[in-house]
Amino acid sequence: VRGVDLHAIVVLIPSSPLFWLVFAASYLTIPAADWLIFHRLWGVGALAFGALVRKLIYNELLLGYLGEAYFYTWARRHVKLEAAPFGAVKDVAVLSAMAGNIVTLLMLAIAWPLASATQLGLQARPVVLSLTVVLIKSMAALLWRRQIFSLPRGQLNFIFKMHIGRIVCGTALSALLWHLVLPVVPLVWWLLLATIRLLISRLPFVPNKDVVFAGLAVFILGHDIEIASLLTMMAGLILLTHLLVCSAFAATDLLKRETGE
Repeated sequence: VRGVDLHAIVVLIPSSPLFWLVFAASYLTIPAADWLIFHRLWGVGALAFGALVRKLIYNELLLGYLGEAYFYTWARRHVKLEAAPFGAVKDVAVLSAMAGNIVTLLMLAIAWPLASATQLGLQARPVVLSLTVVLIKSMAALLWRRQIFSLPRGQLNFIFKMHIGRIVCGTALSALLWHLVLPVVPLVWWLLLATIRLLISRLPFVPNKDVVFAGLAVFILGHDIEIASLLTMMAGLILLTHLLVCSAFAATDLLKRETGE
């Protein structure tokens, strides 16, 4: 943080309506996909969308998978189900991790030749070890799928496809946001950075992954101040958005408590 030029970051914040529309779409990609999934599973209404936004904030701002714990308790109170919602919440979370692992591996396979030709300096041994851990996790879930999953196969297929679409859409929107701010940067850099962002997103129990990603980008892209400043600016915007939305939820809860609703 001490090495960041705040002025260079602030001047990068766009005023274009297109940027803010894409930013809003990017921010809401995860809760929108989750809403479609749980609408299919439980028939939830619009009220669930706010709970899923809170789920996103708890996972991103506080602790990974804390959002799932919150949404489980929310579902117990607000959704009338014949069985406990734990199985569905667990299956959605496991399939999300599997989809993320698969997309990350595919992105890394595409980006690896490009990374070798740049100044990123990725070492083969740690990357191979990391991929081994990712593959073991995914293969273990497939081998013990009958013991792990509780939903029918048709619903599991739908959930998996939704997660794949959500990850691809979110990654594309992030790259589009970066391009809107710095259109002169070659596409290869956005591909490499999107791959690194996906790799960091696979870290469990780590809050503020966008801040971690920005810090890593500043470290490895010190030679390119514009890109490093852009990613720092984006991490700050996402963090600020989390805080503002969280504050709005807190104010709403306080008003409801005061009015006795």
